Amino acid sequence: MNTYEEQSPSATVHSLPRIGSPAPSFEAPTTHGTIRLEDYKGSWLVLFSHPADFTPVCTTEFMAFQAIFPKLRELNTELLGLSIDSVYSHIAWVRNIEEKMGVKIEFPIIADLNKDVALKYGMMMPAESKTETVRTVFVIDDKQIIRAIIYYPMSAGRNMDEILRLIQSLQTTDHHGVATPANWRPGDKVIVPPPGTQEGAAERVKEKNIECIDWYLCKKTLE
Repeated sequence: MNTYEEQSPSATVHSLPRIGSPAPSFEAPTTHGTIRLEDYKGSWLVLFSHPADFTPVCTTEFMAFQAIFPKLRELNTELLGLSIDSVYSHIAWVRNIEEKMGVKIEFPIIADLNKDVALKYGMMMPAESKTETVRTVFVIDDKQIIRAIIYYPMSAGRNMDEILRLIQSLQTTDHHGVATPANWRPGDKVIVPPPGTQEGAAERVKEKNIECIDWYLCKKTLE
């Protein structure tokens, strides 16, 4: 599938964003005023969509996103929510969350009533809903490149630990030139990139200070 928009003769066709590609630019109204993607240059960004304001799963998610917001900022990462609701709806909802649940939502939320941003980022899934965005997460790095994309159905709330772990993994691989194994957590051993030659494979298994099961699967502890 390379398009997702409900088509009409004059409709604009968008390609789905891809990992490794520049994030689609936008300028949109939010609960913190007008925001452009370019405003986040130099910072990592978690851009996420939710189906609608004043819904139960989304309310639990927003409180959970707020809970990890300080940890994200320690990772030079900002949060930006989105749904196809108005700014006034967003404002009323975050005020309700603070009044009823005691949680102050500190990050901005895009009011994407015309679906401009949702369509650029492939947040609409017509088989799920033609009027609401599904639960997407786009991790955009400090150079505004899309580094990871996660899609959830409307019925399942997201796992905040995984979003944090994903960003920690991406930043670790960028900084150290390594990869991370399944279920990796900061402090765990990382994977050394496998050699690309037979000679390199023979040398790899002789290296000290790394733990090799075989030449292509070696781990080390980051110092």
